[in-house]
Amino acid sequence: MWKKSIDVNAVREIRVRNTVFFGAGAIAKIEFIAGKLKERGVTNVLVVTGRSSYKTTGAWDYVSAALKKHGISYGVYDQVTPNPTADQVDEAVALGRQNGAGAVIGIGGGSPLDAGKSAAILLKNQPYNARDLYTFKFEASEALPFIAINLTHGTGSEVNRFAVVTIPETNYKPAIAYDCIYPLYSIDDPALAVGLSPQQTCYVSIDAVNHVVEAATTRVANPLAITLARQTIDAVNEYLPRVMKDPKDLEARYFLMYAAMLGGVAFDNSLLHYTHALEHPLSALKPELSHGLGLAMLLPAVVQNIYPVTGPVLSYIFESAIPGFKGTPDEAHKFAVRVERWLKKMGAPEKLHDDGYQESDINHLVGLAFNTPSLESLIGLAPTISSTEAVAEIYRNSLYPLDKDDDK
Repeated sequence: MWKKSIDVNAVREIRVRNTVFFGAGAIAKIEFIAGKLKERGVTNVLVVTGRSSYKTTGAWDYVSAALKKHGISYGVYDQVTPNPTADQVDEAVALGRQNGAGAVIGIGGGSPLDAGKSAAILLKNQPYNARDLYTFKFEASEALPFIAINLTHGTGSEVNRFAVVTIPETNYKPAIAYDCIYPLYSIDDPALAVGLSPQQTCYVSIDAVNHVVEAATTRVANPLAITLARQTIDAVNEYLPRVMKDPKDLEARYFLMYAAMLGGVAFDNSLLHYTHALEHPLSALKPELSHGLGLAMLLPAVVQNIYPVTGPVLSYIFESAIPGFKGTPDEAHKFAVRVERWLKKMGAPEKLHDDGYQESDINHLVGLAFNTPSLESLIGLAPTISSTEAVAEIYRNSLYPLDKDDDK
């Protein structure tokens, strides 16, 4: 039973910090939010977003109207790509400084929200730039107010203090975590996510699953993270197949967005370890790689590594998707194979070799995992011995399916 793994004498932080407007139609709450910004004396905002979804989802119609109603001018930086770069953040900051932005609104999935959080810090901390921020040249204790309008159901960035940006010339994809970038308000409106493609839908949902698997099994895991992990996986297991069949199933989108929000709270509480730390080098080398797909390719091998010491937790949180396990160390390989089959069933059958990674890439990937600022500290939170050999083995075991019987 997983509760026996909890050390009652270990004092853990439990975080639930910001206000989220949640539900179909929540985007209308941007008018209330704009009013609150005006009360704070904000007369100009920087909007950070991707190239089209902020308009095609209809979100921008509400945002622009609310800002106009409250007399708030704005500058729009709409060049954020998946796996955003330090250069994009710096471009957004330059626009914000030029316009005298007093707050930042991020509209999109994890990439625009993370870029927006980064800009919020830098607009309050001149003369630093994004490379300074992500190589930890300074400690960020202040940021402009940040508003998150979430358009996907995977990142969790709308409810936590994390952001990730790539430094292209070094292939580093570090993560930052500062209290000053908790969003002031967030909007989770599942109606804005109905246009996600089946592939995007699958990959962002798998991102949420990885958040909770890692959060529930770090060295600092607390009971809230484990409870949220169970609920998140239950929801993804039930509702992702529904959305894959009918992308406009609003009830299913609602509960997938709820699962992703829970995932964001879970890892805000108990952090992450192997899967995210090892994925960042993958998508830093290949920015076109979907973050969620990279996580899906790694997860079975990570589970195989950690199951001998976290079996009671893993068997508990996956019980609805993968029933019948006791959590004993001898089940590690079999359980990992079942996770791999479940991911395939959900729509993510690929492995690293399918995306062009080779055995010869492993040493470089291991080097990036340990040398990228912040990632070694995540690896150190893994529940097993986090050596370079262990990381190399996870990458190696992720090249091809653990399940040799592809017909099962």
